[in-house]
Amino acid sequence: MTKAFRVDDGFVPCPVNAGDELFPNGVFEFNITKMLEHISRNPTDVACVEVAVDDLDEVVSPLDDLYVESADISRPLVLAEISPGRFNLIDGHHRLVKARRSGVSTLHAHKLTAAQHLPFLTSKKAYLAYVEYWNGKVKGSRQQCRAESGPRD
Repeated sequence: MTKAFRVDDGFVPCPVNAGDELFPNGVFEFNITKMLEHISRNPTDVACVEVAVDDLDEVVSPLDDLYVESADISRPLVLAEISPGRFNLIDGHHRLVKARRSGVSTLHAHKLTAAQHLPFLTSKKAYLAYVEYWNGKVKGSRQQCRAESGPRD
């Protein structure tokens, strides 16, 4: 069963240095540079799995075609658990597009659980919002499970 998070009053946002790559998603902003450095230093801490290109969401915003062509599809993508059991692409959009254009059916990806990617949020506001968002999803899934199991005797 997926667990809710408790707010850590000692949470320290991930620092952002000049030149760091960031992935903004609404109020949530992840420091991709620091995340990749962590994965590089701790390769066994984060699952690296093969994912089907067709299972990943389409890239919505237009991407630079020259950058797409130069993308190294041998580098793993980064997927983050944005809600319980649901992983979104947060790094590797150009690689994904190149793979699709090239007819590549699978890519490698680092899959970070919610607990693994929380330290890479760049603000306390984002952290608090994420914990609230996550806990709402956990509560909703528990209610859904109870509803599907029917009344209890």
